[in-house]
Amino acid sequence: MILAASVWARETSKAHFHHIHLNATDPAAAIDFYTRKFDCDKARFNGAEAVWAQKSWILFNKVAAAPPSEIVSAIWHFGWGAEDMPTAYEKQVASGTKFETPVTDISDLAGKPPGSFFFAYADGPDHALIELNTAPHHRFGHVHLLSDDPVAAGEWYKRHFGMTGYISPRTPRVYRGFHVEPVASLQMDNVNVIIFPAEYARDAWPALWRDRQRFESTQGRVVDHLAFRVENLAETLARLRQADVRITEQTKGTAFIEGPDRIRIELVDGPAGRD
Repeated sequence: MILAASVWARETSKAHFHHIHLNATDPAAAIDFYTRKFDCDKARFNGAEAVWAQKSWILFNKVAAAPPSEIVSAIWHFGWGAEDMPTAYEKQVASGTKFETPVTDISDLAGKPPGSFFFAYADGPDHALIELNTAPHHRFGHVHLLSDDPVAAGEWYKRHFGMTGYISPRTPRVYRGFHVEPVASLQMDNVNVIIFPAEYARDAWPALWRDRQRFESTQGRVVDHLAFRVENLAETLARLRQADVRITEQTKGTAFIEGPDRIRIELVDGPAGRD
């Protein structure tokens, strides 16, 4: 048993957060927006203009028409931290950033004293939803997902990609009329992957979800997919096939799989790094 556990740990510890991939009608304008508004830099990835955010990439695919952005897929939003959230919010507003949700105190949800934890949702290029929230840093910090079963989804990411972190019991929790538990809060490198229940979407956007039975695939939407780097793609795919994970595409150096709740996930072979 000790040997088996060590092999499993070695297999699942090789994944790293590589990038989020967006569909954009004007990638150059989107890159300019992100690098002016948030802590990230213009860079090049495989010869194309991109955004480098500390340890991971934001990549763009040019599309002719605005991609769907309604919250009917399992990728909800992504975001940056802010040490002084009210001040950061005011600076964003002054610079012309549009917000879908203004700065809001949710200290009680975070288990903190009143006035110590805030969030806001910015309306990004092509209506990508971008969160700013109180954090001890101002870097690219998290991706927030939705799931029909956050506990099972969290266990899936832990099992197949070695994410670490907290998975709550299955007991529901409702906060200000929104389902916020069960929840998984996992870590991959410096990116927090948070998974809320699908009931949150039904609470927040009832018209979109009234007759909806399942999530749409993320493919083709404003946030098209997540990507993880693996050090040996062939070995990783063999292990995933053994576990009945659906592999949807495979080319030299990359592959796509379907994750929980129809999330598209790209696997990138090779070492990390801006260059």
